Amino acid sequence: MSAPTPSTVPAAPVGSATVDPFIWSDDAPGLIAFLADVFSAAEVSEARTADTDGLVLHSELRIGDSTVTIADRKPGWPYTPAFVRVYVDDPAAVLARAAAGGARIVTEPTEFWGDVLARFADPFGHLWWVYQHNPSATTWDGAESDWSEGDASGDDEQSWESASTPELDYIHSSLMDAMSSLQDPRTR
Repeated sequence: MSAPTPSTVPAAPVGSATVDPFIWSDDAPGLIAFLADVFSAAEVSEARTADTDGLVLHSELRIGDSTVTIADRKPGWPYTPAFVRVYVDDPAAVLARAAAGGARIVTEPTEFWGDVLARFADPFGHLWWVYQHNPSATTWDGAESDWSEGDASGDDEQSWESASTPELDYIHSSLMDAMSSLQDPRTR
């Protein structure tokens, strides 16, 4: 599948990408402050709206060329952790700021298909994938990897075992550990 041409990319407001996450969280103001520190996010101050109960109904943060919308989770609403991927210039520095803000480091910076991948769980119950992209790295459709070839059975899915390396095993196991330890911050 080829990338969309500029004429096929849907229109979005200035400051928004085609896909922007919406995060429901306990302590939205705390999460906003945390992300401002960790990712140098800039809050769009005029977007912050309080609901009649005083909780944040809507807020927007700019991270790079994307917008993240954040609101408070209402009492009685289910816990819905966010899983967000962010591209940065220095994953180790981002992890250091995240840890200083109370995050748990899930995956140390690790080579991943030519890029660098790291992860942290923030103190609000969300999991963040932090990438540093290497523009010269082979892409998923770059054909140097076996991912695009499928297996002899005609199945297009690549088996984990055939692609396994110590780095991929670490990335996989750290995700499995993180996912099994995520829990509703209200029940901790």
